[in-house]
Amino acid sequence: MKKLVKNNVSWVGYIDWELESFHGDDYSIINGSSQNSYLIQEEKNVLIDTVWAPHRFEFIDNLKKEINLKDIDFIVANHGEVDHSGALVDLMKEIPDTPIYCTANAVKSIEGQYGKHGWNFKTVKTGDSVDIGNGKKLIFVEMKMLHWPDSMATYMTSDNILFSNDAFGQHYAVEELFNDRADKCLLEKEAMKYYANILNPFSPFASRKIKEIVALNLPIEIIAPSHGAIWRDNPMQIVEKYALWAEEYQEDQITIVYDTMWQGTEKIAHKIASEVHRLSPNTVVRVFNCAKYDKNEIMTEVFKSRAIAVGSPTVGNDILSSVDGWIHFLKSLKFKNKKAAAFGCYGWSGEGVKVLQERLLDAGFEVVEENIKSLWNPDEEDFEKASSVVKALLK
Repeated sequence: MKKLVKNNVSWVGYIDWELESFHGDDYSIINGSSQNSYLIQEEKNVLIDTVWAPHRFEFIDNLKKEINLKDIDFIVANHGEVDHSGALVDLMKEIPDTPIYCTANAVKSIEGQYGKHGWNFKTVKTGDSVDIGNGKKLIFVEMKMLHWPDSMATYMTSDNILFSNDAFGQHYAVEELFNDRADKCLLEKEAMKYYANILNPFSPFASRKIKEIVALNLPIEIIAPSHGAIWRDNPMQIVEKYALWAEEYQEDQITIVYDTMWQGTEKIAHKIASEVHRLSPNTVVRVFNCAKYDKNEIMTEVFKSRAIAVGSPTVGNDILSSVDGWIHFLKSLKFKNKKAAAFGCYGWSGEGVKVLQERLLDAGFEVVEENIKSLWNPDEEDFEKASSVVKALLK
């Protein structure tokens, strides 16, 4: 069943309440998600994006109830990733000659994933447009590396809708469709989580693209992304958030992440947390065992933080694999302008803290010299060092 977005524009996507992970198992889904596809029915009928392959048959069957597929004049593929293009193969079996408007990189992406079927691709770049009748046009804006090289957005004149694809979206199931009908706290949380875990590595691109979009001086009344809620109530609020998040974002927060073998490193983590509160009561503190807590939720808190403290006991002249894997993911997200400290227990050689410092430095953090390195279990002398660690992080 289609849902009205505005005038002759409808949502024809899929609300995915059962989805639990994304990008393999690399991104956790807690509040459901959606694959947003849009149908424009002006003098020209246009389908913008499709849905993930598991839902392709339901998507095509529902689309047939809304329009004769042969009446679709063309398809816009804003991005070739499978969650947007998964229904294309089966859809194109029914309407094989239908033009597909996309970037040149999207042709490579789509053909690379699904093979060469001789589809009628129409490649576009920023500023290109196509008339859809009734005095309206679609204008294409390349969105390279937000978050693939093939990404673009499509702007619809007169109705002033920006179909933004992955930019400005969230993995969040909103049956009511719009941001003013969604839980606002969940919406902002999921929008930030999406940015922190998927788009933050491309923040320099995001910053430049936002300035470019603003410079186009296009009136934008609706931002319709490919996942989550559609922004119709003050839609530019999410653009303003992205502009803020793209500039080495931080709040007055310190996040402490650790894993422990026999609770010694855990005790240090909790002592550091209490020292943060004692020395700077207004600073928010978060503490996570990375072996037990969702890594994407932790990274969202790191994104918000001015500094982090990371702990592991020494194991086999190294650190715990849980912490090592977490730092590997941390490095990939390319956080900037954040401090870090290391801590941990040891029984024999004690390399863990040094290994942590080296890997945090490699991940782009300003690593402070102050640390806590505790033989066997932390004692009062070790706990007293927490104050100097916290002061260095707050400085």
